Amino acid sequence: MLSAITGASWLAVAGGVALSVLGPSRMAMAAGVVAAYVGFCSAVVAHHRQRRARVAALAGTEAGATLIAYASQTGFAEQLALQTATALQGAGMPVQLLSLADVDARRLRACRQALFVVSTTGEGDAPDSASGFARRLLGGADCLQQLRYGILALGDSSYARFCAFGHTLESWLQRHRAQPLFDLVEVDNGDAGALRHWQNHLSALSGGAEIADWERPRYGSWQLAQRHHLNPGSQGAPAFHLALAPQDGGMPDWQAGDIAEIGPCHAPADVDRLLARLGLDGTTPVRCDGHDTTLTEAMATRMPLPEPHFTAMQGQGLPPQQLVDALSPLPHREYSIASLPQDGQLELLVRRTCHDDGRLGLTSGWLTEHAAVGARIALRIRTNRSFHPPADDRPLILVGNGTGLAGLRAQLKARAMARQHRNWLLFGERSALHDAFYAEELAAWQADGTLQRVDHAWSRDGGGPRYVQDALRAQGDTVRQWVTDGAAIYVCGSLQGMAGGVHDALVEILGEDALRRLADEGRYRRDVY
Repeated sequence: MLSAITGASWLAVAGGVALSVLGPSRMAMAAGVVAAYVGFCSAVVAHHRQRRARVAALAGTEAGATLIAYASQTGFAEQLALQTATALQGAGMPVQLLSLADVDARRLRACRQALFVVSTTGEGDAPDSASGFARRLLGGADCLQQLRYGILALGDSSYARFCAFGHTLESWLQRHRAQPLFDLVEVDNGDAGALRHWQNHLSALSGGAEIADWERPRYGSWQLAQRHHLNPGSQGAPAFHLALAPQDGGMPDWQAGDIAEIGPCHAPADVDRLLARLGLDGTTPVRCDGHDTTLTEAMATRMPLPEPHFTAMQGQGLPPQQLVDALSPLPHREYSIASLPQDGQLELLVRRTCHDDGRLGLTSGWLTEHAAVGARIALRIRTNRSFHPPADDRPLILVGNGTGLAGLRAQLKARAMARQHRNWLLFGERSALHDAFYAEELAAWQADGTLQRVDHAWSRDGGGPRYVQDALRAQGDTVRQWVTDGAAIYVCGSLQGMAGGVHDALVEILGEDALRRLADEGRYRRDVY
C-alpha cells in the first residue's frame, strides 16, 4: 500500500487537475473531499510517527529489563508489543522493545526474561521483518537455559498452519533449554478473549498490577449466591469458595478448563468518600457502558485518576457525565472455573490478596469482602481450549497448588461424569489441618474410584514432600509409568514458583525432549496465573 504521505500528495495534485474541469457547483464539494482525504492521511501519518517514536523510546537498554520482541507483517504485532511494553512499564518493570530483526544470539544469551509477540504470514512463514532472525538463529545451538519466555502468537485458523511461526519459535527456544513462563497464547484473527488472557499473564508477571483492558468489557450480570471461608486459622491468606448464578436465569454452557473473567467494583465506602470530596451527588443519573445508572454505581467500575487530576476536576466543577466518560473501566481478573454447568451454578476458589499497605486486591477484595451475598457481579466466560479435558479416556495426572485446585476440580468433575477413572492428583498447600480444600469431595472421589491416588505436599507441616514439585520427584518412577501408558499432565496454579518448579521436576523425570513431545501432542497443558 502507498504510504499516507504519498497518497495524500498524489490526491492533492490529481484533485487540483480534476477541479479545473468541474463546473462551479461541484468544485466546492470536490475540494472538500480532497481536503478531507488529505487531512485523514495526514492524521494517519501523525499517528504512525507517534507510534514509531514510542517504539523507539522503549528500545534502550536497562539492566534487568524484560525484552519484548515483535515480528509484524501488517503492524498488529508491533501494536500489541507496544501495548505490552507500556503496560509492564506502567507497572514499574523495566522493558526493552525491539523488532525481532534486531535480536541476535548475544542479546538472547544475556537476557533473563523475554516476551515474543509474533505473527505468521502466508502458509506458516515468519513475517518478512523476521526472516533474517529465522535464518540466523533458528538453526543455531546456543544454550538459553537462563531465559524464561512467553509467546503471543498471532494467526488465522482458516490456514492449515495456524500460528506456525509462533510454534516454530517456541520449539526452537525449548530445544535450547529456555523455560516457558506460561503456555503459548494463540490469537485467531485478533480474538479479544486471547488478548485478555495475555493481559492476565502480564498482570501476574508484574506482581498483580492493575492493567487496563485493551477493549471495552462486555460482561453478563450474575448474582453472588454463596461465599464460604475455606481455611480459617491458616497461615496463608483467606481462601473462599464462591457460587454465582446468572441473573437472567439461563445457565450458559462451558467446559472444564474455561475461565471466568470478573469485572470488579471499588468498595462502596471508597466511592462514597471520593464523591464527597468532589462534592457530587451519587444518585445523579448517568449513562455508563451503554446503560442508565447512578453516578455511584458508575464510579464503582472506573479506574481512579492520580490525585492532581481529581483536584483539577474539583476546581473545574466537571459535570458527572463528563467525569464518567473521562475514566476507563476497571481491568478484569481471570479465575479458573471450579464447576460444570450441570452443577447449576458457577463456582470459584478465590484467595484474598492483601497489599503491604493493608489494601485488599481490587478483584479479590470485591469478591471476598466488599460484595454482599446477593450482589450483582459482572462476569463473562472465556473459552480456554488449551485446558479442556482430554477427548479420550487416557490416564490424567493433575498437578497444582493453592487455588489452582479450582481448575483441577472441574477436570475431575468432567472425568467423573464420563466415568473415566484413571486420575491422579498431586496438590500442594500449607497445612493439612487448615488448607485441605474440598477434602470431603476428594475423599468421595477416591472412594468411588474417580481418583486412583492423591499425593499431598504440605509446606508448613514438616516431613514428607514440602512442595508439589517435590511430590512429583518422589514419585518419578510412577510418573514415567503413567506417561508410558499414555497419560496427559495438566498443571494449574501459581505462575511464580510452582509452575517453573513443576516444569523443572518433569524435565528431570521425563527429559526435555520427552516433555516437549508431550506438549506437541497436547499431553502437557498448563493453566497458570
